[in-house]
Amino acid sequence: MREPPPISVVIPSFNAAAFLPTTIRSVLAQHGFALEVLVVDDGSSDGTASMLATEFPQVRVIEQANQGVAVARNTGLEFASHEWVALIDADDVWLPGKLQAQVDLLSMHPDAHMCYSAWHVWPTSEVEPPFDLIKFLVDAGADQNAARRWDGPSGWIYPELLIDCEVWTSTVLARRGLLLELGGFDSMLRVGEDYDLWLRASRQTQILRVCKPLALYRHHGQNITHRVPDRNHKGEVIGRALARWGYVGPDGRCADRGRVNAGLARSWADFAGALLEGGRPKAARSAARSALAIDLGQRQAWKVLTKSLLASAGAK
Repeated sequence: MREPPPISVVIPSFNAAAFLPTTIRSVLAQHGFALEVLVVDDGSSDGTASMLATEFPQVRVIEQANQGVAVARNTGLEFASHEWVALIDADDVWLPGKLQAQVDLLSMHPDAHMCYSAWHVWPTSEVEPPFDLIKFLVDAGADQNAARRWDGPSGWIYPELLIDCEVWTSTVLARRGLLLELGGFDSMLRVGEDYDLWLRASRQTQILRVCKPLALYRHHGQNITHRVPDRNHKGEVIGRALARWGYVGPDGRCADRGRVNAGLARSWADFAGALLEGGRPKAARSAARSALAIDLGQRQAWKVLTKSLLASAGAK
């Protein structure tokens, strides 16, 4: 990619009108690119579409009934016009130079079809990021001595992804054809649909990382759920990958089986703990046993199993 390619930017949005303008401005501030910005309004009731028509007439708005973020992103991929697609959620923020840094890296690796970057978690409900925070992160990204802080897996990263979801969706730049060939995001997964897609992508292409903080991941009350989960999405995603491809990546590297299994068992133990706290001891026992089937040394699972048995005995 010698010349900056035109890029389609897909933004799924559900009742995010308060934050969406900041997100869009951070996208439009990526200078030097011909950008097609698509907002998929996933059944919002907060006037998102009318706000965008007034404030951002250059943005293409696609309205659909609420179907979840996976379907919204897939809709954006279908309507995107350009070969390269960047993803960002409606409450996150890109830093200056984000796309340029990724395009520069991809130009050095023409066989790679996907790129992501480091990011900074921003716990706030503020609408606009403070100037001092942006300046700090831009300076930190330019500081070679601080580069290790933003380091992470790059290349054929399937083994690393089995341990944890190293890729954050709002930093992804990928070939549209790759994502479509993979079938896009799995709409049956209400959580972990991005993790699942990155695992599938990691079997097809190198996934490069720009080791600089190029985006803000906004944590606020509206994107934190306190509902008891009905499924162990992380465990299911990793388990499905292992069943299909095992521990070895396309480049022949094998993941650390001990770390993968420990993380997988922990996901089931955490799920069991959440179920127990939610008053579902029988389901908690089943999840705890799933954890122990993977790793008999999983202490949290043993604790949950014991407490769930006591809770059931006390209820009789």
